[in-house]
Amino acid sequence: MVKLSKKINEIIERDKKVIMTTTRESYPFVPSHGDGDFVFDVAGNKFIDFSSFISVYNLGVNANKQIREAVKKQVDKLMHSAFTDYYSELPVEFAEKLLGMFPKGFGKVFFSNSGTEANEAAIKFSRIFTKRQYILAFYNSFHGRTLGSLSLTASKSIQRAGFGPFNATIHVPFAYCYRCPFKLEYPSCNFACVDYIEEYPLSKEVSPEEVAAIFFEPIQGEGGYIVPPLDYFKKISKIAKKYDILLVDDEVQAGYMRTGKFLALDHFGVEADIYTMAKSLGGGLPIGATISRTSLGTIPAGSHANTFGGNLVSIAAANASLEYIKKNLKKLEQEVKEKGSLMMKRLNEMKEKYEIIGDVRGIGLMIGVEIVKDKYTKEYGVEEREKILNKCFEDGLILLPAGKSTIRFIPPITMKIENIEKGLDIFESAVKYASNKV
Repeated sequence: MVKLSKKINEIIERDKKVIMTTTRESYPFVPSHGDGDFVFDVAGNKFIDFSSFISVYNLGVNANKQIREAVKKQVDKLMHSAFTDYYSELPVEFAEKLLGMFPKGFGKVFFSNSGTEANEAAIKFSRIFTKRQYILAFYNSFHGRTLGSLSLTASKSIQRAGFGPFNATIHVPFAYCYRCPFKLEYPSCNFACVDYIEEYPLSKEVSPEEVAAIFFEPIQGEGGYIVPPLDYFKKISKIAKKYDILLVDDEVQAGYMRTGKFLALDHFGVEADIYTMAKSLGGGLPIGATISRTSLGTIPAGSHANTFGGNLVSIAAANASLEYIKKNLKKLEQEVKEKGSLMMKRLNEMKEKYEIIGDVRGIGLMIGVEIVKDKYTKEYGVEEREKILNKCFEDGLILLPAGKSTIRFIPPITMKIENIEKGLDIFESAVKYASNKV
């Protein structure tokens, strides 16, 4: 049982006085240090980490030894090289290695500091490449919080409230089969949600010849860990090819081996024209990357830049992290598949036992459990989810919410199976507790 200390309460009170409101969780988690599968708070409480600190620590809490050593070594040499103004070898070396993880034909990288910046760059690049102005995005999507990427985001209204009007973005339904907006069922629906795109917005709202790109997450993250059917993006790709619209794949959360493949989109048998990455790319340090097809060309000098993109310390961390991934690729692919199967099996067993678990969905170690009040009505179990998250925290497990009433399971992909099983035990105990409170 977690014991709170006076220091924890003091830090939280100080935070409230000087820090602008963000998205704090309801439980009082104040981390101090961590390594691998575990994190400790400032009171010495030990937690199993099923959050990877928002899918950043894919290779373990506080990254691994190789990444930390690479960071320390670079700090003593040069931390910042103003890469968008001056040349530097390390970012070029990393870009060459990163491109080697992408399909053939990808040869241009732009470095930034975060996922939202990577998506901002993708918006600008897609408009330059196509000379078109509109963007198509999806409901329940999350692409960031700066104004350009926020125009794509449609996860929660609070995230957009007060910040409009937004850029020329058209939103359409995603393949959220558990809560189909058309009240149909897959596969008998024959992807009515995809047909809708051509029948309505692309015929009644905007000409497809004015649409620069379709932005999407292969698995929607913040919107609720929504996994579309495996043929879904093939249908989306057909629309894009028909009208010469670019496909932009946001791999910020789903990518970097999280699903057992370097690119989550590879599970769906299609390729994008532009990819964005961030979060786990830097092993714990801030970095974003926008990767495009060589055939699209490049952008005019001076049309887009930044100050810290290609920061040498972040690049050193990303380079060491990618070296580890490349060296252990086959092993990691197999382990993520096995661990993901174990988690899905156990969570689906819980789904059969507990009325408040409505849906279990995921690929690899990117899994969402949707909490409901009633399986028949599918009424969102918002309060029940909060009870589960808080109970898990009290018992030593860190989890994060997603969507309206979903819990995301994103442990480090290197987590030992025994700790995954312990975490699942804690989760089931919390579900049982919340079920008895209903």
